[in-house]
Amino acid sequence: MMQALRGAASKAPLLGVRGAALAPAARFASTDTSYSVIDHTYDAVVVGAGGAGLRAAFGLTEAGFKTACITKLFPTRSHTVAAQGGINAALGNMEPDDWRWHMYDTVKGSDWLGDQDAIHYMCKEAPASVYELENFGMPFSRTEEGKIYQRAFGGQSYDYGKGGQAHRCCAVADRTGHSLLHTLYGQSLRYDTDYFIEYFALDLIMDDEGACVGVIALCMEDGTLHRFNCNNTVLATGGFGRCYFSATSAHACTGDGGAMASRAGLQQSDLEFVQFHPTGIYGAGCLITEGTRGEGAFLINSEGERYMERYAPVAKDLASRDVVSRSSTIEIREGRGVGPNKDHVYLQLSHLPPETLHARLPGISETAQIFAGVDVTKEPIPVLPTVHYNMGGVPTNYTGNVLTYDTEAGEDKIVPGLYAAGEASCASVHGANRLGANSLLDIVVFGRACAHAIAASSTPGEATKPLPTGAGDKTIESLDALRYADGAYPVADMRLDMQKTMQEHAAVFRTGDVLDEGCTKMDAIYQHLVNDVKVTDRSLIWNTDLIEALELQNLMINAKQTMESAAARKESRGAHSREDYVDRMDEYDYTQPIEGQVKKPIEEHWRKHTMSQMDIETGKVTLSYRPVIDKTLDQQDCATVPPRIRTY
Repeated sequence: MMQALRGAASKAPLLGVRGAALAPAARFASTDTSYSVIDHTYDAVVVGAGGAGLRAAFGLTEAGFKTACITKLFPTRSHTVAAQGGINAALGNMEPDDWRWHMYDTVKGSDWLGDQDAIHYMCKEAPASVYELENFGMPFSRTEEGKIYQRAFGGQSYDYGKGGQAHRCCAVADRTGHSLLHTLYGQSLRYDTDYFIEYFALDLIMDDEGACVGVIALCMEDGTLHRFNCNNTVLATGGFGRCYFSATSAHACTGDGGAMASRAGLQQSDLEFVQFHPTGIYGAGCLITEGTRGEGAFLINSEGERYMERYAPVAKDLASRDVVSRSSTIEIREGRGVGPNKDHVYLQLSHLPPETLHARLPGISETAQIFAGVDVTKEPIPVLPTVHYNMGGVPTNYTGNVLTYDTEAGEDKIVPGLYAAGEASCASVHGANRLGANSLLDIVVFGRACAHAIAASSTPGEATKPLPTGAGDKTIESLDALRYADGAYPVADMRLDMQKTMQEHAAVFRTGDVLDEGCTKMDAIYQHLVNDVKVTDRSLIWNTDLIEALELQNLMINAKQTMESAAARKESRGAHSREDYVDRMDEYDYTQPIEGQVKKPIEEHWRKHTMSQMDIETGKVTLSYRPVIDKTLDQQDCATVPPRIRTY
C-alpha cells in the first residue's frame, strides 16, 4: 500500500504559472522514484477554462474569492472555440420575440426530459447574458440598423410553435465560439485569477462527510503533483465525444470531470443521450454549422430531392438535430445516399449569394475547401451525421450545485462544495436532445450561476475545510501503477477498440441486441484497461503516452455508463432512438386526451432521468432513476409546458 504524504521540504520553492512562490514540496515514495507534491489553498477552484470555466472563474474573482483555474489546455484552445452557429436569446432584433417562446422550444426540443425550472432560468437569463457579452466586447455580426444579427436555427419558433421559424440565434459570422472564448479570456485577464495552465486534473478530494474539499492535479511540464484545498470546486471540463470513432469533438474532449465525479462515487445523469450533428464532413468529421441551413442551405439525396420536406414538412431542414440526423440515416439506409458507396448525403449551398457566404459563412467555405476539396459556390458538401454533444453529465440544479438522488427518500441531495457547468454538467436544460445554439448559452448562464451560488453561500477568505488524512494517496497509487503498466495492449489500440465499439453499438439507431453486445464488448475492453494496458514512456515530463492513458480511463468510465444506460432505456426519446422500442413511453399516452387516463407510476414509464454510478475497480454500472422537474421557478412568470407529441 502507498504511504501517506510525508518528507522534508525542498530547499528552493517552485514557481507557479504567474511567478508566485508556491508551498514547499513534500516527497512521496514510489516504485523507483519520488513524486513532488505541492499544496495550495484557495477559496474556489475551477477545473476547465472553456466558456463555462472562464465565466465561473472571473465571476468568482470579481466577487472577491481567491480563485484558481486548472486547465490541461491553454484557455483559448478549449473546445468552446470550435462552436460556429451562435448563441440563442430572445432579443427580438429580427421580429418580435419572447423568452417564454424560447423556453417552449427548448422543452419541446428536450422531448420533455428537460427540467423546466432550469430551462426557465436559462431562457429568461439569455438576453442579459448576450448583452453582457456585447459589453465585454464580443463583436457580433450586425443588422443594417446596427443591432445584433440573429439567424434562423433548428427547432426555434415564435408563439409557442404557432408563429413560424424564429430568428433567435445571435452570431459572429460562423465563428461565434471562437469570438466568445477569446472575449471571455480577455475579460478574465482583468481579474487576479491564478491560472494553472497545462495541469491535468486527476481526482476530486472528498472528505469523510461527503463534501468536496479540493482537487489533485499533475503539472505536465515538470511532473509535479498539486493538491488544491478549497471550499468550492467547479467542474467545467466539457464533454466526452472522443469515445466515438467519428466526432466533431476535439481530441481533448475526454470527459475528465464526469470521470472524476464517478471515481468519487458520485452519480452521472442521462449519459445515453448523445447528439449526432446532421452535418459533419464525410470522412473527416469536421463540423459544418447548422447556421448554413439557417442561412438557406438544404440537404439533398442522390435523387437531388430535398428529403427533409418529407420528414419535417413545417421546419424542413431546420427541424431539431435528432430528427434531421435520423432522416439522413434513413435516406442512406434506403439506398438514396450519394457517393460511390452511397453512404452519405449532400449539403447544398451553391444557390446562396456569394456575398452571403463571404459575410455569414466564411469559416465553412474554408473548412469545406480544406477537408472536402469543395468550392461551396459551385458544389455541395458531402456530409454525414457525426457525434457532436453529450446531453448528459454530472447532475446539477439550476444554480450549479452537484446533486445525487436518494431513491429511498425520493429527493435530491446536494454534494457540499461541488458545482458543475457546461457540457460536463446536466442541469438538465437539454433533456434528450439539445437545440442548436443553446450550448453557448448554457455555458455562460450556468458558469455565471455557479459563481453567484458560491458567492451567496460562502465568504471570501473564510476558513478552508481541512484535507482528510492521506488525501491523494489513492490517486498517486493509481497514477504510479498506470505509469509503469506493462501489459499487452497499447493505449492507442485500446482507444480505437472503444471508439469503434461505441460507433457501431450506440449509434443514431439502436436495438437491444446490438446494445447488449456493445455492453459485453465494453466490459472486455474495460478489463483490458484495468489489467493489461501498456504505457511505454515512464517519465513525468511531457509524457503524452501517460496523459493519453489517463484520458482513456476517463473516456471508458463515461462510455461504459453510456452503453449500459442506453441498453436499459427501452423507449425512443430525443437522441435515443430504439428500433425495437419506437415509441416514447410517458406517464400518460399523449396521443390521446389524458382525461380519464390513470397516471403510470415512475417504474412503468421512461420520462425520468437515468442516474448511473460505477464501481471503478470492477466496471460494474448501477442504474437508478430520478423524476423530471416539470414545475417552473414561477408559474405566474412562466407556466409549465405540458408534454405532447413532438412534431416539426
